[in-house]
Amino acid sequence: MHIHILGICGTFMGGIAAIAQAAGHRVTGCDANVYPPMSTQLAAQGIELTEGYEADQLALNPDLWVIGNVVSRGRPLVEGILNQGHPYVSGPQWLAENVLAGKCVLAVSGTHGKTTTSAMLAWILEEAGLAPGFLIGGVPQNFGVSARLGSQKHFVIEADEYDTAFFDKRSKMVHYRPRIAIVTNIEFDHADIFHDIAAIETQFHHFVRTVPGSGQLVVNGADPAIDRVLARGCWTPVDRFGVSEGWSVSDLGGGCFEVVHEMKPVGRLRWELLGEHNRQNALAAIAAARAAGVDPVAALNALGRFQSVKRRMEFRGKAAGVSIWDDFAHHPTAIATTLAGLREKTGKARILAVLEPRSNTMRAGSMKDRLPASLARADRVFCYSANLDWDVQSALASLGVRARCETDLERLIGAIVAEARAGDQVLVMSNGGFGGIHDRLLAEFEKRAAASMKA
Repeated sequence: MHIHILGICGTFMGGIAAIAQAAGHRVTGCDANVYPPMSTQLAAQGIELTEGYEADQLALNPDLWVIGNVVSRGRPLVEGILNQGHPYVSGPQWLAENVLAGKCVLAVSGTHGKTTTSAMLAWILEEAGLAPGFLIGGVPQNFGVSARLGSQKHFVIEADEYDTAFFDKRSKMVHYRPRIAIVTNIEFDHADIFHDIAAIETQFHHFVRTVPGSGQLVVNGADPAIDRVLARGCWTPVDRFGVSEGWSVSDLGGGCFEVVHEMKPVGRLRWELLGEHNRQNALAAIAAARAAGVDPVAALNALGRFQSVKRRMEFRGKAAGVSIWDDFAHHPTAIATTLAGLREKTGKARILAVLEPRSNTMRAGSMKDRLPASLARADRVFCYSANLDWDVQSALASLGVRARCETDLERLIGAIVAEARAGDQVLVMSNGGFGGIHDRLLAEFEKRAAASMKA
């Protein structure tokens, strides 16, 4: 079958493209912006890409059009598909019907931690010899790819609450019908499609309704929003983490912690990942893997070799004594937990937080009142405030001289370079490419190091 994917350069749709190709389909695709790294990855797989959504692509005449949720009405190609009555489907629906049917699906949902927990879970299953398929919203460093078809019955899917397509406003996650499902946490997010937290909880309620009674729910036992969702109806056994009566951790320091289940020690884990949030992610993955038949001790051993996910507290390099870190954090809760994890690792070293409020929720200003508290652990804050309809400098006023906002990226980089000194930790947080700021900062600090050697 020939399928043509609209919005192919997104992580999710690009993953579907890779899986469809591996399943033997001919795959082509288009996107508004065809650029590396996804364009390079897809081209390496022999997937033909077209830039834009023009109607001339109708001449490709595929058997099926698969449409991503970034694609809206009004695009000439979309209007042509509709007017000519061509068959089309959303990415989640195609995946559910063509890949997930008949699989033991393990779905990882929640506002925060989905990508890392999905990667942990897939790695545990891989180390247990179960050769899972997966589709994850990032690139797990243990695998080097964000998606694969898999050769056995298990499939790990990052289950997003964002809407499915312009013609299907349900959350993506309701399509997947998992046997084992994780809910890491529930907070208000995606202000462009959800009016309030109650609307988000309704989508999670719909998700919970899809998990069979013979399956397993693994949930954060300390999250009141999850409690409200389950109170609306739950027909599946529930295993809780983050509470003493379920799965919990005892931090032993030095990157080592002990996992406890129902107040009985299970085993210890030493790793390089930062922060309490990652310890909670590990508990969720261990519990879900146990439901799939993997012994928790084996899961702990696997996590000891887990290498995290690109762009999740990824160390990008060090020059002139200044360390550069990259993280996907773009919600106040994620910003706060990411900073807490780095502070835990670096102690009293200065942290320079560099933030791009790029998500739809952040651009709308819905979270602006929470930003100062989320950045409290940073010694200096640099915010890129271009293309925002609200006053970031005023929102961060309580941070005083610690905060600086710039609408020009060159001035922002210059300000960071002027402020940073040896021993500092520069933490860049954005859910986009941020103009290549990581490499540009490293290049500036490498110049500084070279100049000091000549002096």
